[in-house]
Amino acid sequence: MIAKGDCFVAALLAMTSDEKGGIAMAKKKQKKEKKSILDKAVDAVTTRDEKEAAKEAQKAAEAARHQATLEAAKRQAAETKARAAEAKAKEAEAKIKEAETKAREAEAKAREAKAEARRIEMEKSIAEAREAAKRKEEERAAVEARVYVVQSGDSLSKIAKEVLGDAKRWPEIFEANKDQVEDPNLIYPGQELRIPS
Repeated sequence: MIAKGDCFVAALLAMTSDEKGGIAMAKKKQKKEKKSILDKAVDAVTTRDEKEAAKEAQKAAEAARHQATLEAAKRQAAETKARAAEAKAKEAEAKIKEAETKAREAEAKAREAKAEARRIEMEKSIAEAREAAKRKEEERAAVEARVYVVQSGDSLSKIAKEVLGDAKRWPEIFEANKDQVEDPNLIYPGQELRIPS
């Protein structure tokens, strides 16, 4: 009896080369179909993984965009605050300069006021000195003007009554003129007697 394997070999030997080629092609096709199914399975798994990876990447990109937006907003807020602080600093600097200018103006006015006060004080002192000098001159003139020239028949009591309004004040005239009158009863016409006030 012929074994099954021998039959196969005998059948193979009996086949023509075309038949052998057909079998080979059939096997190849079958192998290709098997490979296709496997490839499809691999492709399906790969596609699913790629989709999940794409979703993950999209989520990561959205998170990154969100983070970038937040950071941009923070940066913009910081820049706004910095500009506001800079504006306040410039405003404060302007106020300081204005205050310094006002202080210099006040100092200048104070110096002017002091100079004016000194000028007024000096003018007042000069006016007072002139007034005092005028009074002294008037007093001197009054003293000089209060000279009485003795007339014939005059006595110190008669002169006192006429010039001072009281005859009993004759000793005052005598005392004021002791340098030229030795005896109150002896005065001569033409003598110039000082009259006390």
